Amino acid sequence: MSRTSRRDFLRGIGGAALALPWLESIGAPVKTTQVAKRMAHFYVPIGVVRRGFFPGEAEDIIPKGNLGTVMKSLGKQDPNYSVTKLDRLTPTMQPLAAFKDQINLITGMDRTFQQGTDVHAQCASCYLSSAPPYTIKGTAWPLDRTLDHLVADVVGQKTPFPTLEFSCNSHQDNKESIYFDNISWYGTGHVAPSLRDPRKMYHRLFSTREIEKYRDVTDLVLEDARSLKRDLGYEDGQKFAEYFDSIRAIETQMDRLEKMKGELAKVTFDEPPEAYLPRGEYIRLMGDLMLVALQTGLTNVTTFMVGPERWDTPYKFEGLFDKPKSHHQMSHNQTKMIDDLLKVDRFHMEQYVYLLEKMAVMKEADGTSLLDNTLFTYGSGLGDGSTHQYNDLPIIVAGGGASTKSGQHINMPEGTPLANLWLTQARMMGVDTKRFADSTAEIGAMKTG
Repeated sequence: MSRTSRRDFLRGIGGAALALPWLESIGAPVKTTQVAKRMAHFYVPIGVVRRGFFPGEAEDIIPKGNLGTVMKSLGKQDPNYSVTKLDRLTPTMQPLAAFKDQINLITGMDRTFQQGTDVHAQCASCYLSSAPPYTIKGTAWPLDRTLDHLVADVVGQKTPFPTLEFSCNSHQDNKESIYFDNISWYGTGHVAPSLRDPRKMYHRLFSTREIEKYRDVTDLVLEDARSLKRDLGYEDGQKFAEYFDSIRAIETQMDRLEKMKGELAKVTFDEPPEAYLPRGEYIRLMGDLMLVALQTGLTNVTTFMVGPERWDTPYKFEGLFDKPKSHHQMSHNQTKMIDDLLKVDRFHMEQYVYLLEKMAVMKEADGTSLLDNTLFTYGSGLGDGSTHQYNDLPIIVAGGGASTKSGQHINMPEGTPLANLWLTQARMMGVDTKRFADSTAEIGAMKTG
């Protein structure tokens, strides 16, 4: 039987194309197989409740007002650089317990801010940019080419999509500009627009010319799949079946959500019906699509926004509240709604952990997991949503494999640029660069060598 690379496609009737994960039976021998490095960013809007996320702040008084850089003098982080074992997890981080030895908590990192423009717009759009203030012409904030595209220039040359941008913003009210709902930019003023609709993302990944006639793409390739399966060993056969089951599950979820949207559209209310879809199910569906794209080699670089900045339209956080609520509005009433906000923070962390769990069992050609070969970062462009604090950001880095030290709390000196982390990740991904944005040095504690 002829050898087939992991990026080959099964092609069925109607022009359907479906990418395959790596299968030992049809792949190149392991000794010649080079597993790709990946990078993914899981962005959380509007910051976190500090006393629930950051170690040592559980009893701190909740500050009031738009403090910005004033928080530098109020923070209680150790001003010195320190690396300690991550042995205790705060309430918001507790869902990460099973991955405690595979993550790094990084505190003390500051995002570049340019005075005179909206904090929320900057914290999303400039999160992966971090250009020095007032250095970029044609923009009111420090927005330049973002880290994901710099990395994709190196690791995205042979993938169908150099980068993929996911957003879990189902709002259609267009209240805010593109700067509130995109963290990926080709360059100043040139957004890499995130896709919000699971069906559109699915079509982008797994295209077909007859989607109206054949909605289920997997049906179009089953004949070829059955033929291929006869040539697979037992373990690959099981992996193959699991892969197709996951694709079918994604389609079933999309069909169910679309049906729900149709029913909700018949109800009269001011907010768009999409805001009332089960929040966790929607996020996990988009996450499943992202993982399939990474697993199959459709891309090696992704960004994933769990929600937009500052939108006031309420969401239905299933299992948390008895009615939809606005994350942004809650954040500005933190003293009265802290319990609800802590639930939202933990909810977002649970979605991140859901993806970690799936990545940990997705096997690669060399026996490692997708998580082992992916730098998967959880973070936000605000340290605290209620005060618009843009320093001391909540950052967690998972995965990275043998080149990454993990199980640590890395506390950086006050004022350390967030771009230092992006410089570190860029170099870990193979980018040969002396500097990224306003970086000053690598974070050496993250690297084994």
